[in-house]
Amino acid sequence: MSQCPHWSHPLTVCPQLVLRDVTLRTGQRVLVDSLSMTIGPGQLWCIAGPNGAGKSTLMTVLAGLRHADGGSVEIDGTAPAQVAPAVLARQRAYLPQAVHDTFSMPVLDAVRVGRHPHLSGWGWTGREDDRVVHDVIGAMDIEALAARDVLTLSGGERQRASLAAALAQQAPLLLLDEPVSHLDLRHQILVLEQLAALASAGRHAIVVILHDLTLALRYATHALLMAEDGTTLHGAAAQVLTPEHCSRALRTAIVSVTDGAHTALIPDGAAPTHPRYTP
Repeated sequence: MSQCPHWSHPLTVCPQLVLRDVTLRTGQRVLVDSLSMTIGPGQLWCIAGPNGAGKSTLMTVLAGLRHADGGSVEIDGTAPAQVAPAVLARQRAYLPQAVHDTFSMPVLDAVRVGRHPHLSGWGWTGREDDRVVHDVIGAMDIEALAARDVLTLSGGERQRASLAAALAQQAPLLLLDEPVSHLDLRHQILVLEQLAALASAGRHAIVVILHDLTLALRYATHALLMAEDGTTLHGAAAQVLTPEHCSRALRTAIVSVTDGAHTALIPDGAAPTHPRYTP
């Protein structure tokens, strides 16, 4: 695993993110039912589950962008909505599932946006800001794209630029919704290695939504598994991401394959529970 990079050192102490009996609903359907858990420094949490289970909705609640329908979320004892926006931006960085660019700008400037919470009243960047931006651009392997217009990037390139901006924020709490979904395998590994290094250094608490169970099992320290019926299971990744638990949550048979050093969680090829489409 790569060493924790210097640019990642947060400027504030990593807070604890505490969920107390959190309930989420959409219409009459319960997405999450009375979920209580604590996310702290040194932990890399993976949220996994089927489409529509409420993973992204839960992430917006953790980020303070949506109120829970029951219970509470607190960052070091305070609800995110009660924290001044400038202070909250220095505590946590949130990367949504999709970033929609509304106007053109160089990739370098798009990444510089991440430094906004740390700028002076004049909005000028300094030498330290420039160093951080330069370093995260290197960490996300987008040096060759720095002068490109963000509107010309592929989906994977834009995602890495967005990740660079989130990392440039230097917030100790990182909330990342499907950060590797558009990336090729090499860049998925690159990103997850960086996040695992940040967590293992003990200065960050990181929450990511992942669909790849094998990558989640390899890199996450903890996992939250969500099912369509509103039930959840959370704890140490190795205890949560088992074939039995994943099969139930995803409603498809999952098996574990190992070569002695590495373990993969894959579908076992069982017939689906819905009728097969025949053209």
